[in-house]
Amino acid sequence: RVQLVESGGGSVRAGGSLTLSCIASEYSEYTYRGCMGWHRQAPGKRREAVAVIGADGTIIVRDSVKGRFTVSKATADNTLYLQMDNLKPEDTAMYYCAADRDLPFGARSLAEAMTAGGWDFWGQGTQVTVTS
Repeated sequence: RVQLVESGGGSVRAGGSLTLSCIASEYSEYTYRGCMGWHRQAPGKRREAVAVIGADGTIIVRDSVKGRFTVSKATADNTLYLQMDNLKPEDTAMYYCAADRDLPFGARSLAEAMTAGGWDFWGQGTQVTVTS
């Protein structure tokens, strides 16, 4: 059974950096056709996608974090990373790793995966807090 385990969250001052990691165990059979992504949910707000990466390496990043956040994936061990630089207080949220066997339910493209909620697998989340 696929399991996703996130790490790397914490509390930083505005302008600081954090790197999140997500280890996807038992995911190897989906490596070359499934997509993965990072989502976040702030208190009182809906969960939103931060960045998604397709099996072919295509990356889509949310506009509000472009130029500050970088997503990458180590295919060899199915580890997903999110490098977050120049963090802002509005980045404060619980960050979740998600993975799918192909595209999440309801998505016909990687772009639509940014708004699709039907991902096959979710991690437990890691808290990121940015103070001003």
